[in-house]
Amino acid sequence: MPVRRLIPALVFGLAAASLFAQTPPPAGQQTGQQTGQRGGGGRGGRGPIVTMTLTSDAWVDGSTIPVKHAQAGHDVSPPLAWTNVPDNVTTFVLIVHDPDSAVASQTNGAEDILHWLVWNVPGASRSLPQGVPQGPQLPDGTRQISQTGPYYRGPAAPANGPAHHYVFELYALDTTLDIEPVGKSPADTRAAVVAAMAGHVRGKAVLVGMYKLAH
Repeated sequence: MPVRRLIPALVFGLAAASLFAQTPPPAGQQTGQQTGQRGGGGRGGRGPIVTMTLTSDAWVDGSTIPVKHAQAGHDVSPPLAWTNVPDNVTTFVLIVHDPDSAVASQTNGAEDILHWLVWNVPGASRSLPQGVPQGPQLPDGTRQISQTGPYYRGPAAPANGPAHHYVFELYALDTTLDIEPVGKSPADTRAAVVAAMAGHVRGKAVLVGMYKLAH
C-alpha cells in the first residue's frame, strides 16, 4: 500500500476538528495533537485548502531518511522545498513527528514524539535549507522547538524493530502566530500553535521518511 495512504491511519487525530474549524476553539480549550489528514474543504469563505507538494533532496517520499539527518548523524535538519502554494500566504508551519513511537502506543495515539515544530516561516519562503541553525528564533522571525530543545531532532527508531514513519507536515497560513518558543513545555507550545492555526490553514503538504538505527 502506498505510504501516503497509510498516513491517516498512522497519525493521531485529536486536533482535526479544531485545526480546520472556521473559528479557533474557545480560550483554554484543549486541542490535542496534530492530525495527519491531507487537504480539506474551504473554510470561512476563503476557498479550499490547497494541496501543496513538499519534497527533499535527501530522500524520495516514503523512502529511507539518510543517517546524516538522524540522531546518529548529529541531527542535521534536511533540506525541504515546497510548491503549489496558495495566494495570500503570510507564514508557514512545519510539524515533524513520529506516530510510531512508544509514546504514541502508550497513549493510544493521543501523543507522539515531536521531532521539529517550526512556525512563522515567512510566506515568501519556498524552502528550508539543510542544517537550520539551533535557537528559539531565527533572524527572519522563524521560531522552532522539538521534544528536547529549540532545534531539529533527528529520527532514532530502535534497530530491533520496524522502521518508523517520520511525518513532515507543512501548513500555509494566512496569519502570523503570536506564540513564543519559550516559557512552555514543548507539548504545550505544540498545542498552542495547533490551536492558533485553526481557521487559518490555506494549504497543506505531507512528506514521509522511514528510519531505524542500523544493527
